[in-house]
Amino acid sequence: MITKPRNWSFSELKKQVDWKLLLFLLLFLNIKMPVKIAALVFIYLSRFNFRFGFKLKNSRLPLFYLFIIPIAMAGLFINGNYSGNYLLVFFTGAGFWLLSVLAAHQVKLSVEQTDPAIVHQTIIAFFIINAVISIGTLVLIMHITGSFNPYTYRGLHQQYLISTGDYIKGITFDISSTNAVLCALGVIYFLVKNNPAMLLVCLCTMLLTYSNLITLILFGTLLLVFIFKSTRDQKSLIIVCLGIFGIFMIKISPQNALYIHQRIDSAFHVKPSQQAIAATTISLTPHGTFSVEEQRHQIATHYLDSIYTLLLKQGRLPKVASPNNLPLNNKGGLSIPEPDTNGTFYQLSPEIEADRQLLLNFTAKHKSVMPMSARPNYKVSESGKFIAIMQTLKFLYHHPVGLIAGLGIGNFSSKIAFRASGLGLRGGYPQNHTYINPAFLTNHLDVYINYFSKDVSLHSVSNNPFSVYDQLLSEYGLPGLLALIIFYLGFFAKQYHHLTYGIPILIFLAGIFFIDYWFEQLSAIVLFELMLFLNLKESETRATENLITL
Repeated sequence: MITKPRNWSFSELKKQVDWKLLLFLLLFLNIKMPVKIAALVFIYLSRFNFRFGFKLKNSRLPLFYLFIIPIAMAGLFINGNYSGNYLLVFFTGAGFWLLSVLAAHQVKLSVEQTDPAIVHQTIIAFFIINAVISIGTLVLIMHITGSFNPYTYRGLHQQYLISTGDYIKGITFDISSTNAVLCALGVIYFLVKNNPAMLLVCLCTMLLTYSNLITLILFGTLLLVFIFKSTRDQKSLIIVCLGIFGIFMIKISPQNALYIHQRIDSAFHVKPSQQAIAATTISLTPHGTFSVEEQRHQIATHYLDSIYTLLLKQGRLPKVASPNNLPLNNKGGLSIPEPDTNGTFYQLSPEIEADRQLLLNFTAKHKSVMPMSARPNYKVSESGKFIAIMQTLKFLYHHPVGLIAGLGIGNFSSKIAFRASGLGLRGGYPQNHTYINPAFLTNHLDVYINYFSKDVSLHSVSNNPFSVYDQLLSEYGLPGLLALIIFYLGFFAKQYHHLTYGIPILIFLAGIFFIDYWFEQLSAIVLFELMLFLNLKESETRATENLITL
């Protein structure tokens, strides 16, 4: 029997996706603060509800959101800083927390009032749109470079090449690491949901960003899933994911693989082998840094050339007549013109970008209080992130009063601290209201400028001082850090027996908290909460269905 093709209508399509929730996600995750605020205004006008449901027992939302602002207020009173510029910083930072709880409430409402299957379809729609935007960006870069693989393209002063992934920002138009985290959440979600197609969509989109540290945390999480809780099909999918990752590294961006190898050697203080030294010697040419395969090719080429030269001197090579009118090299071989890679088009531009020049000018004015960045050739073997953590622990050791309620919002380690500096870091800020705490200036700001005012190869996630744990400990003290662990991570962890994909997602979140100020980003946390609330709702639905069956 021939079945009649299904005639999809708008009304049927509307039933498959929560368009209100989808529009809210697309707007709220956008990097622009006015767009985020517009998203909240839209969702609260269409669904007016301020019943947050905070309770000391069985709270509807994490109590972390209820406690964090009072902890910040206590820090304000203890530190006693009431200057006009600082109060603007303080209330801006507190505003980030307010926006976070408003978003969490609406995400929870969406899950409570919508069928889980529809929320699931909405999540699929979100990741498809994000993938389309990401791939569209890559296609645009291909058009600009005229190269099918811009990850190996050395022209345009090497604007792309290993940095191509930095331009794959996705639907948020934020930094590429935000896109990587969102897609990594999708990989875990669709893995446990047994949706191979969407798993591959999210994985490939994430790999396009080449965010190495986030990829490492993701595969560490997947390894735990593989060992402790996964079906045979899920184990197969994880192995496929590893294979795709290998293909991306070897075939699409071999320079990135070489970069990772060098970073690992640097982190563990490994001395290069003789072969690596030879490869490095070859790579120090006007062509720039070669990939591993290119280095091997160069070694083989030099070896064959030396053998040929030796045989030529001994007169042991037969004379071969060449056709007329063919360009020959000085050894009698066919000469094929190559691009002039010594030209400026293929070399890094000697010009210093405006944002880097701004950092250099700032450093020149504060040499006496910036011990790292004030020394042009200052290099350290540790990553900037590790140095920042040690700075925080050392500062609190010498100023133990900071453990009580922290140094205060924007005074040591936060997105608002960087923005308030007026250096254009993590967003704009009114120049006539800039604020920099001395502790922030001589510690985390110094670390950031030391790495990000220098060569582009140092501009990596591992060298920035951003971290949620660092932020909560330094600016909110032990109460802030404990509130995060007990009343946020613990809020979901204590319901582990109701969670499936929620468990590895929670582990992944605990890992990426070392990477950035995610609450102030107002992006990945929203998607995380949507997935965790959905997982709990699915568990409740299954329990209800089982009772009805009984």
